[in-house]
Amino acid sequence: MNDTVAQRIALALKRHGVTTIFGQSLPSAVILAAEALGIRQVSYRQENAGGTMADGFARISGTIAVVTAQNGPAATLLVPPLAEALKASIPVVALVQEVERPQAERNAFQELDHPALFQACAKWVRRIVTGDRIDDHVDAAFVAAGSGRPGPAVLLLPADLLREIAPVAAAPRRASLGHWPTDLIQPAAGAIRDAAAMIAESRFPVVIAGGGVHAAGGFHALARLQEAAHLPVFTTLMGKGTVDEHHPLSCGVLGPLVGPRSLGRHSRALLAEADLVLLAGTRTNQNGTDSWRLIPPGARVLHIDVDPNEIGRNYEAVRLVGSAGPTLAALCDALGTLDLRHRAATRPAVEARIAGLWQRFEADRRDVTARRPGPLRPERVMAELQYRLTPDTIVAADASYSSFWVAGQLRSLGAGMRFLTPRGLAGLGWGLPLAMGAKLARPAAPVVAVVGDGGFAHSWAELETLARSGIALTVIVLNNGILGFQKDAETVKFGAYTTACHFAPVDHAQIARACGCAAARVEDGAALPGALELALRSDRPWLLDVMTDPAAHPPLSLFDGTLDRAVD
Repeated sequence: MNDTVAQRIALALKRHGVTTIFGQSLPSAVILAAEALGIRQVSYRQENAGGTMADGFARISGTIAVVTAQNGPAATLLVPPLAEALKASIPVVALVQEVERPQAERNAFQELDHPALFQACAKWVRRIVTGDRIDDHVDAAFVAAGSGRPGPAVLLLPADLLREIAPVAAAPRRASLGHWPTDLIQPAAGAIRDAAAMIAESRFPVVIAGGGVHAAGGFHALARLQEAAHLPVFTTLMGKGTVDEHHPLSCGVLGPLVGPRSLGRHSRALLAEADLVLLAGTRTNQNGTDSWRLIPPGARVLHIDVDPNEIGRNYEAVRLVGSAGPTLAALCDALGTLDLRHRAATRPAVEARIAGLWQRFEADRRDVTARRPGPLRPERVMAELQYRLTPDTIVAADASYSSFWVAGQLRSLGAGMRFLTPRGLAGLGWGLPLAMGAKLARPAAPVVAVVGDGGFAHSWAELETLARSGIALTVIVLNNGILGFQKDAETVKFGAYTTACHFAPVDHAQIARACGCAAARVEDGAALPGALELALRSDRPWLLDVMTDPAAHPPLSLFDGTLDRAVD
């Protein structure tokens, strides 16, 4: 068999179950070989967006996503999405073209030190220099991306090598390594028993679930533990959807959403009473803990995480190194052998208290979610969207305020419902491509992207990709004409804001139509329900340019007592 190196790479991708590559023709030899095998290339307009599409695809499909790029400037544009995937623990394999080997270190066209470039934003970076170990290298990239704490792996491919005939492998590889996590691990049985005993003996234990619980269906185990052990569950922003937020023991998203008109305004008091906190699949980052102020200082902490270095980083904790799903399931089994009658007896009172938190939240935000004249508040937009969600709907948000509107105003309808937010590094412009990757991973699911006009300007070009590729999702642009978080944060910190915070008027609906998408501009609340119905029922890509109140901001702790001084 006289396969070229490029064909051998494509065959390895096929063996790992790869059905989709996010690329822009390069490395051409690899893309041509992959398309010949039936692997679809989704051609992005810019690498930053393409890498984020791969991120969204991996989050929803449970498979390791593949993105490709040319050497030089194209490769540099992969750095932001790979950095997000690294921090958010999402497995992506990047195939990056290199200059031809005889031209290396001679200032060849678009030559760059790619190993140095990717060192800070990938788990693993390798250059293939000979054709005799192609399958070894591709398999190693998939293992690196999907094992341990997932993240990006980068394989560098010299252009001339791709055209060479690959030697016949002495021992052909047959393993399929495309699903993640590659390995599911859990702590020793003794550690599980000890942790279960601590939970059973605690007066008021609670759970804080992070994004790691979504991996490999860990939310099933969490739902079982929540119910069987009578545990109140809070989530981080990335952990949203790991539990049904209509379950009587679900306390919603906390993090920095603790200002006026927030659920956290009321629920943080419940967390403050905990004598034991079980952290599951969270890196205890700044946003997830409201700058490390939420977990009670006197509470014992148990921490489940696949990355041993995250346990104890910010809180001294009982170490439960393992995948969230099997570890939570093992804890549930162990708790089933212990006396939980006290927890069962106090459950009705805890449920009543949690129901009261949600009721007070609804009462607090009624004035901004009600249908009334005047500028549309984002809370109102989210309330109208909530009426139209199903448990299968996937909502993706851009960074900044969009993430907080989605996390704090929408309510999960079932364990495992997906809300995608770029909270690894929180770069602007990633909401739309995250949604695109999600829709390609799960074509039958309704997908909504919620973006601000500031962030959306980073990814307008992908509207053409939506139309050309037939990716039927709904984009909601919260168009307030400003960089909202930047303006508000500068106002709080400096008493003034820079000239970059205000934009010229932009009609995003016209941009969308020019790219081949359906679109409407929504300027008043009366038009909003009908526009949402039309967009969400369509089999075409749709954009709603919703004109929103520039004075509105999420209820973040940063603004409590500052911008929100007069609200309570």
